[in-house]
Parts: sequence; structure tokens; C-alpha cells
Amino acid sequence: MVNDPIADMLTRIRNALMAGKPSVSIPVSKLKLEIARILHEEGFIDGYTVGEEKPFGLIHIELKYYGPRRSRRPVITNMTRVSKPGRRVYRSSRDLPRVLSGTGIAIMTTPRGVMTAAQARRERIGGEVICYVW
Repeated sequence: MVNDPIADMLTRIRNALMAGKPSVSIPVSKLKLEIARILHEEGFIDGYTVGEEKPFGLIHIELKYYGPRRSRRPVITNMTRVSKPGRRVYRSSRDLPRVLSGTGIAIMTTPRGVMTAAQARRERIGGEVICYVW
């Protein structure tokens, strides 16, 4: 039983990147699919697919690296969970975070769905900050 499935997702991705794996599989949920979609749109991962394994589905995430084969480095340097089950972190549209001066992204849930902090700033809406990725 996982108490925080989003933190589990981020940890699985971090561990796979440190081990140099080409892909990682994560149990599927709607929020995890949206996080994977944003990571793909922002260029942090190569892609993702949803498998129909039984008894539950899995998200297969293809990780992205740069550099020659022997000295390749992961595109994602770090991922940090911000809002946790024990302490939720909400930000208004005026207080949205900028991660590493715009180099990274903040993923957040808003009344209009899951989006980056930059998109929420453009639409002038606030919400719960899920994680930082850089």
C-alpha cells in the first residue's frame, strides 16, 4: 500500500534515471497520466504509453538522456514533491513559483486541470503545487 502515489512515481523515475534505465513502469492513474503528459510536452521524457496489463494498467515512460552513449546524462536533474498528503501547498496566481529562474517547471493542479505554473500564470489561476522538475 502506497500512501503517496505521486511521490512513488517521482521516486521510480529518479531511481530509473540514476540506474541509466531506458524506461520505467508505473501503476496508472489519471493524475499520473497528466503528469507524464506535461513531462513529455516540456521535453523531459521521450514519451509514454499506457499498457492494459491485468489486474491493473501500467504507464510505460521512456526516459530521455543526452550526450554520447558512454557519458550520457539524464535530462531530468531532479524532481521534488512539494505538496504532500500531510501538508498541502496552495499558491495564488500572483505567488506561482519559478523553478531555477525558468529552467525547470512546477506542475500544479488547478480548477482547469493539471498544468505548469507558467500556463497557470498566463491564465491567472492558482492551485495546488504538486512538484518541481528541473
